[in-house]
Amino acid sequence: MDLETIREYCLKKKGVTESLPFNEDSPVYKLMSKIFLVANLTPPTSINLKCDPEKAVELRERYAAVTPGYHMNKLHWNTIMLDNSVTDKLILSWIDDSYNLATGSLSKKEKEMLK
Repeated sequence: MDLETIREYCLKKKGVTESLPFNEDSPVYKLMSKIFLVANLTPPTSINLKCDPEKAVELRERYAAVTPGYHMNKLHWNTIMLDNSVTDKLILSWIDDSYNLATGSLSKKEKEMLK
């Protein structure tokens, strides 16, 4: 999967914005105030996704391309190398999971605004 496809997929989701708060090589995708994906444009390309802690460990054990979140809270974040060893469908489902986790952590006001 390539980063442009991931970018387009994220930006189609309701309430999502893209910004470059860290540096020009790391676009960040937020749902309102909550980050759910950080991309790394510098090869080897990768993405950081929020993940349920138990599932995060399971994915790391099952897929060599999945490691603890680089520069993130390793309990809640995974880094996925975009090396074509994981199917596009699976990566998109993990993006959905991360977005849904962000949705759950929005404030009541933000949830109302999202509707």
